[in-house]
Amino acid sequence: MKGQKEPVLAVKELCVSFTMYDRGLNRREFEMVHQLSLTVNAGEIVAVAGSSGSGKSLLAHGILGILPENAKVTGTMEFCGRRLEEASLKKLRGREIAFIPQSVKYLDPLMKVGRQVIGPCSRAEKKERQEKLKQVFARYQLEESVANLYPYQLSGGMARRVLISGAVMKPAKLIVADEPTPGLQESLARETLCNFRELAQEGCGVLLITHDIDLALQMADRIAIFYDGKILETVPAAAFSGDGRAFLRALPQNEFAAEQKFPGAGNTEGFRQRII
Repeated sequence: MKGQKEPVLAVKELCVSFTMYDRGLNRREFEMVHQLSLTVNAGEIVAVAGSSGSGKSLLAHGILGILPENAKVTGTMEFCGRRLEEASLKKLRGREIAFIPQSVKYLDPLMKVGRQVIGPCSRAEKKERQEKLKQVFARYQLEESVANLYPYQLSGGMARRVLISGAVMKPAKLIVADEPTPGLQESLARETLCNFRELAQEGCGVLLITHDIDLALQMADRIAIFYDGKILETVPAAAFSGDGRAFLRALPQNEFAAEQKFPGAGNTEGFRQRII
């Protein structure tokens, strides 16, 4: 990690609500994200971990300024010490702030994916970007010929790898990755997070939104536990090592197995109890 950590992203008391109408055409506001505060420092990966449907993607979309028109956002967001506003976000998106969306529908269906990954560039930059595309595609096990395909010609896994490729093509100060690994083989999911770690070591901040806490703990510096539109607690990933790993052993993918110590079992002995 280069230099001292500095805030790349600072979210303070963010609230996201939506104006909706019920059957009686009564106007109501539903708040989905509640007084959320979060920081991402230069050179670190912060994982926001929570169940599907808890509102994690709203956090990502709020940061990027891509919420629908009926959304109301309060609170403040700062990027490298500057307040994030609609005008500044338009200049930062795709340049200093990279986004990996959860849905592959974010790919332009009318444009070949190679052009989308390379992005707008001058003639002088084009050759360099094309070489970089080859390197990134090779890393994510995509043939060079994929660049000439349209999104509808890609499998779901290929489309997700194309989205990741587009985000890591150009140097960015912040990457917001919204569930980037579902649908990927485990080796490619690990490779994606290894790539994030490399970028963090170069000074990039990474906000990783995921429900795969097992994978996040392998690379993240801090874990923010997200539930029902709120961050309950943000702790160092190291807090889940040692005795903290009992939490992981109790997850469904680990067969609900947790090791517990009971009185009389001795200081070093214990036994495994299944939580069913």
